Amino acid sequence: MLREEVQTRFKTNVVKQKRFSELLQASLNKYANRSIEAAQVIEELIAMAKQFRDEAEKVAAMGLSVAEVAFYDALANNQSAHDLMGDKVLMKMARELAEKLRGNLSIDWQYKENVRARLRTTIKALLKRYKYPPDQEAAAIDLVLQQTEMISEEWSKEDLGNKIQAVVADALEKQF
Repeated sequence: MLREEVQTRFKTNVVKQKRFSELLQASLNKYANRSIEAAQVIEELIAMAKQFRDEAEKVAAMGLSVAEVAFYDALANNQSAHDLMGDKVLMKMARELAEKLRGNLSIDWQYKENVRARLRTTIKALLKRYKYPPDQEAAAIDLVLQQTEMISEEWSKEDLGNKIQAVVADALEKQF
């Protein structure tokens, strides 16, 4: 049940989903190995719930969309990048990434190597332009692509919803 909560809450954020899944699994492993008592597991779960809340407050304060936060987390996952560049630059990069990547996706893009290559080039160019630390550039590109795969389904749903709304609005307009 808790695993499902983590996956649902962070279904579009690969970094947070991994981090909170690992925290949960570590607590459960300690309990299974009899390293901690049930009361301590509950304390750890309460602490995790507080981290969930803190994350939600941080996201609200950032003023980023869900996709932008996910890309921010992917970029900030490299501690040297976070230390060197700071939140404001990483947030700006995340906004730009979300816009550029969303505009370059096509149907079944995950399976088209030419589209993936174009996305890699787009990501790499953005990282270079902002002087992202080269020590983790390859890992950042891979993580951003993973994040794109995760969020693209949500983008597709949004796009479909927008198209349906436009068709309905057009039909209503013609009717009246």
